[in-house]
Amino acid sequence: MAQPDPDPADPLGELRERLRATQEAAARLAGGDAGVPPQGWATPPRASAGDDDRAPGLDADLAALAAAVAALRELVPPELQQQVADLIRQVLLLVRAILDRWIERLEGERGAEPEVEDIPIA
Repeated sequence: MAQPDPDPADPLGELRERLRATQEAAARLAGGDAGVPPQGWATPPRASAGDDDRAPGLDADLAALAAAVAALRELVPPELQQQVADLIRQVLLLVRAILDRWIERLEGERGAEPEVEDIPIA
């Protein structure tokens, strides 16, 4: 499926093209069919000790994804980028505080004696 070249007058044309390439890469990563691959589920042999364990097309797919994220980031003003970064930091601090509280509760429950109540028998 051939896509027309982005219109030079369209400022978002390059972004659209990168997003389309990213969608195609994601579809390739997801493996469009649910059948068994031609060579079964065997992993490809390593070419040499210095090579990555990743699949050959994975680097290109990750590069396309990174390029799309970078293009989206360039569209956002720096002030908004800073606000988003601050918001993410605050959310992470909140998650950390919640986890710390849960850990404190778990440690307190471990060493505590069970609460016993006398029940009168009539």
